[in-house]
Amino acid sequence: MDRTAPPLATIAAALRREREKAGISLTELARRAGIAKSTLSQLEAGSGNPSVETLWSLGVALGVPFSRLVEPPTPAVRVIRAGEAPGVRSEQADFTGILLSVGSRHARRDIYLVELDPGALRKAEAHIPGSVEHMIVARGRVRTGPAAEPVELRPGDYAAFPGDVEHVYEALEPDTLVVLVMEHPD
Repeated sequence: MDRTAPPLATIAAALRREREKAGISLTELARRAGIAKSTLSQLEAGSGNPSVETLWSLGVALGVPFSRLVEPPTPAVRVIRAGEAPGVRSEQADFTGILLSVGSRHARRDIYLVELDPGALRKAEAHIPGSVEHMIVARGRVRTGPAAEPVELRPGDYAAFPGDVEHVYEALEPDTLVVLVMEHPD
């Protein structure tokens, strides 16, 4: 595979999608970007060999970042069925973390489904500076937050707390289930 070759199918689909979303014609986009209409037509057809400069001009003319023209789109809907995602168990407590989503390169956030049962307290070391954890309880009760000041949460409760200090997770009822979103600075 030639890593220097532009992803023509991705570029073609992205140009067409973004141009149609902007509601402008091939002629108008070519004019705004300062390129020949035939060049733009070839690019939308998936042929040609666009330069970075050409794609940059098209992105500016469309009002979208360069990356939107060259990165494959992510699916609009992503489903992970209950019980089908692999989990990672804690050695300290009856705690299983199931990673549901990893943040993109531009939005550093991870989403976990966490299953907990009463017993040992799970202590988490401080994450990188500026980290924040967001938790929503789906089922059961949990005590969580900074080790120095944990809070008790019930179904439907939400809490946000610094993830860059030692923090804890403790189930107060069997079969406790929470959604945990971790944000990390870019």
